[in-house]
Amino acid sequence: MDRLKKKFYEKSSALKSEFKSTIKKHGAVKVGSVNAAQVAGGMRGVQSMIWETSELDAEKGITFRGKSIPELKELLPSGKDCKEPLPEGLFWLMLVDEIPTDKDVQWLSNEWEKRSKVPQQVYDVLASLSPKTHPMTQFILAINAMQVDSEFAKRYSKGLSKNDYWDPTYEDAMNLIARLPVVAAYIYRRTYHKNIHYKADLSLDWAGNFAQMLGVTDNEDFKSLMRLYLTIHADHEGGNASAHTGHLISSTLSDAYLSYGGAMCSLAGPLHGLANQEVIKWIFAMTKELKTTKPTKEQVSKYINDTLASGQVIPGYGHAVLREPDPRFTAQKVFAEEYIRDDDYVNIVWQLFDTVPDILGALGKVKNPWPNVDAHSGALLVHYGLKEYSYYTVLFGVSRALGVMAATCWSRALGLPLERPKSVNFEWLKQAIKKNL
Repeated sequence: MDRLKKKFYEKSSALKSEFKSTIKKHGAVKVGSVNAAQVAGGMRGVQSMIWETSELDAEKGITFRGKSIPELKELLPSGKDCKEPLPEGLFWLMLVDEIPTDKDVQWLSNEWEKRSKVPQQVYDVLASLSPKTHPMTQFILAINAMQVDSEFAKRYSKGLSKNDYWDPTYEDAMNLIARLPVVAAYIYRRTYHKNIHYKADLSLDWAGNFAQMLGVTDNEDFKSLMRLYLTIHADHEGGNASAHTGHLISSTLSDAYLSYGGAMCSLAGPLHGLANQEVIKWIFAMTKELKTTKPTKEQVSKYINDTLASGQVIPGYGHAVLREPDPRFTAQKVFAEEYIRDDDYVNIVWQLFDTVPDILGALGKVKNPWPNVDAHSGALLVHYGLKEYSYYTVLFGVSRALGVMAATCWSRALGLPLERPKSVNFEWLKQAIKKNL
């Protein structure tokens, strides 16, 4: 049993005992209320899920094991000659609730390197697809094609105690995370760069090597961006659509590959992960219409108002939970202020930040007029040459595996049951409302 696996087993075993005892003793205690709007409106805000790795607060934003993004930047080990945190450190923190040492993170980088070989059938599946196939479709199919190697599926078919479900799940999670950058970079190069690929640099960390394989080989700042990007996109508590989808599928005892493939189907929706490409598309459309990449404040304000008047939303603004600027947006803005001297698209993002909230706030209909994570990421990627915005959600998907896989390990360790909410028809809802008026 490797060192991280042993530590996770010790932590999860202790919590499992406390968890079961608490639910047995206090399971009937009411801890929240459900109203008719929540029944009809996508279960918004209903507390009905255990998710150990992160928490989302409407005012504070995302915290990982109680640590904010600025705290993570201070506490987690960083890359060589780099100030940005390494995603390996965040995975360690999410899995065992401890800040890792430099030695711990180096071990995990090496471990993922050992596990990163992708089965040939994955490349065969991708080769059967047109390069014009959307990158997320390719990504999802590649993840499912890796399922042939599922340790959980193999051991379950031979007979596996419920108390041991976590063990092969951990192995699948580690293997999946290790392979995702290889697969994602391969999809990028075959789709946009004539199938010309870059070899991995095994001396680099997980995110730095991903940057290398994408083909931005001569820019250390881009490696720094990838470390930050893959850290801040890693998790967003369990209620977001992709995490919840993965949790639901995993609760059926589907393995990590099948559950994460399903999670990525959810991430690919325009109301979720696909939103990051909508932001930069909208900015490109604005600069094309205005015939300048250096618009004035007046031009930006008019374009915003014209967009709203046409019945469209301003992409990258608003969030289902947050009521303050997304700390992930702020982290990217801080990165740009430090690493990027001047960039027209980054400056437009900042103009929008100075303009959109006031316009949306004046409408009186928007609960959260502030930017979310997607409002900034596209401009940073364009600056470093990744202008192919239809690929951006794949980057998001590589990162989100860290949180979802850590949480999946915990779900199996705690023995969480098959997820099965109760559905009702509209007549039932009307009668329930009438009875309680």
